[in-house]
Amino acid sequence: MIVRRVQSFEEWRVAARGLIASGVPPAAVQWQSAAHDGDLFSSAMEEVSDDAPADAPALRLPRQLVELLECAACYSAVDRWAFLYQVLWRWQRGEHDVISPADPDGARLHGMVKAVHREEHDMHAYVRFRERKEADTDDAPRFVAWFEPTHDVLPQVARHFARRMGAISWMIATPTATMLWDGATLHAGPALLKGAADIDDHGEALWLTYYRSIFNPARVNAGLLRSHIPSRFWKNLPEGAIVPAMITGATNGERRTGQTATVGQRSGATTIPIRPERALPQRETLTTLQQCRRCALWQHATQAVPGSGPQPASIMLLGEQPGDQEDLAGLPFVGPAGAVLEQAMAEAKLSRDSVYLTNAVKHFKWEPRGKRRLHKTPAQREIAACHAWLEEELERVQPEVIVALGSTALKSLLQDGTATLQSVLGTPFQHQGRWIVAVYHPSYVLRAPDETGRREAYAVMVEGLRQAIKLLEDGQHNRVS
Repeated sequence: MIVRRVQSFEEWRVAARGLIASGVPPAAVQWQSAAHDGDLFSSAMEEVSDDAPADAPALRLPRQLVELLECAACYSAVDRWAFLYQVLWRWQRGEHDVISPADPDGARLHGMVKAVHREEHDMHAYVRFRERKEADTDDAPRFVAWFEPTHDVLPQVARHFARRMGAISWMIATPTATMLWDGATLHAGPALLKGAADIDDHGEALWLTYYRSIFNPARVNAGLLRSHIPSRFWKNLPEGAIVPAMITGATNGERRTGQTATVGQRSGATTIPIRPERALPQRETLTTLQQCRRCALWQHATQAVPGSGPQPASIMLLGEQPGDQEDLAGLPFVGPAGAVLEQAMAEAKLSRDSVYLTNAVKHFKWEPRGKRRLHKTPAQREIAACHAWLEEELERVQPEVIVALGSTALKSLLQDGTATLQSVLGTPFQHQGRWIVAVYHPSYVLRAPDETGRREAYAVMVEGLRQAIKLLEDGQHNRVS
């Protein structure tokens, strides 16, 4: 096995040219993004030179293929370099339909390119530059922005803003890299900031005041807003901190302040006789869950986050509580932990659309840390206060199998504050006529201190989801028999 370590498309192109010329098939190459990304056996693998044999034919590729490969190289995937080499290998062997969307590899290649273009568009739209207070007194950039791209699109997006902003200096920081524009030249560098909280904007308060002043509760359409701006962008938008509260207020009666007694009048001779209440019919009031005051968590949360999914559903996934992004979006498992859960579900071949997702506690409990809201574990009294809502969901959803994600979910299900996750981990058991499978919460996978711990916790999650599927299938088989 040959190992090749590359960090950019240019490095991959040089390495791939040498391997193709040497006749090395894709199965004989392991591609790594950095020196430390190898596995247990990487040190035993062979390093080869990128120099092509002297008698090797020239590697000639059409411009369309080169452009597709270069764009797809920005797609964040563990096997992207290996996949691109497989496409190149097939093309070089005469399989030119590899770039056709009808070909399985071609379909994936075009899908990667489409996702990269979409990420570039989103970054153009949702990057928010913040002016530094000290911009006139030092040589640092005048504007600074933080963004968390899904794919490696920072260089091309930086070129776009360099053209748009002229001689004004700015910097865009991401979790993995930084691009700086000094007014004449782009400079690339490593990650310099840890998050949007590291940026101070003395004009942000003025912007939020203006945003509140132009917000019309009578015209709010929360569903359309969420469909136009994906939830992952809200946490880094200045207005993201106040929009959920304004939406909640609009659905709780403030929408009427957006209408006036002259709503039915037009400038001119014609007047349309219509009452304001007919122009803006009364909408449905808040749900009982949104009005819950059983504990104090509602005071600092944006909204209660109900469960989502089919009703009834054979499998219910029960988490601990909403996180920061779930609190803003009003939906469960849409943040980083949700991404881990979706990956585990895909590996276990469990469709998200087939399960009911919810949390034991419906409001986000947090503590401030700078400008960030950090998760805080709910107390037992808060778990108990929210148990009535879980009972209502169980009655409505009627799951046959419940996957308890973490100890809080397990304690809520069993109504036992002394229940421990370790005592039942990996051992399904029945409770009140339902199967219970206890696994780690996906946020534990993110917080594990080392890579070994993360892999073990993730493996427990995947195996637990597979156990849930098997228990469901065995139960259905027994009923048929």
